[in-house]
Amino acid sequence: MARAYDNSARVERAGRTRAAIVATARELLLQGGYPAMTVASLAAAAGVSPQTVYNSVGGKPAVVKAVYDQLIAGDDVEVALSDRPEFQALFEAVDRPAFARAYAGWVRVHSERVGPLLGALLAHGTDAALVDFVATIEQERYAGTTHAITGLRDRIGLPARHAGEPGLRRLVDAVWTLNSPDAYDRLVRRRGWSPAAYEDWLAEQLRALLD
Repeated sequence: MARAYDNSARVERAGRTRAAIVATARELLLQGGYPAMTVASLAAAAGVSPQTVYNSVGGKPAVVKAVYDQLIAGDDVEVALSDRPEFQALFEAVDRPAFARAYAGWVRVHSERVGPLLGALLAHGTDAALVDFVATIEQERYAGTTHAITGLRDRIGLPARHAGEPGLRRLVDAVWTLNSPDAYDRLVRRRGWSPAAYEDWLAEQLRALLD
C-alpha cells in the first residue's frame, strides 16, 4: 500500500519564508516609504530570490497589502477581523454608550497598528498602485463599519432617526468617516493628541450619533 505523502514540512517552510518576506517588507516600508521597496530590494534584504517573493506573496502591491493586513490583525493568521474575538466582544456591550466606548477602543488599537505604515505610504499617494490600495482598504473598512452598526442594530437597537435603510446608511457613512485613518493621523500625528485622547474623542462623537 502506497504511503501518503506528508507535505507538512514543506508547508511550514513556505509559511516561514512568507512571514520573513512580509516582516522585511514592513521594515523597508516604515523606514523609506513606498519608493524604498522594490521586489528586488525586498528579495535582497530578505535573503531570497525575486521569484520567491512573487511565489510567496506576489508583486509589490500584494506585498504592501500583506504588510497592512498583518499589522491591522496583529498576527498572520488568516481570520477576518470581523470574526476575531476582539471584534465580537463589541456586541457584549449592554447599551449604545458602552458600544461607543468599546468601538472607539477597537478603532484606536487598529489605528495605532497601521498608522505609521499608512503615513509612510500616503506620503506618495499619487502612485496608481497606492490609489488602488487605498480604495481597497477603504472598501474593507466600510464593510467592517457596516457589520458593526448592523450588529448593534440587531442586538440593542438604533435611535429612531436611524430607522430604515436610508437612516442606517447615513449612520454607517458617518461612523465610517469618523473612524478614518486620516482622522487619526490628523489628530495624533499632526496635532499631537495622545491615542487615549483620540479614543475619548471618537467615543464622544459616536455617543452623540447613537443618542
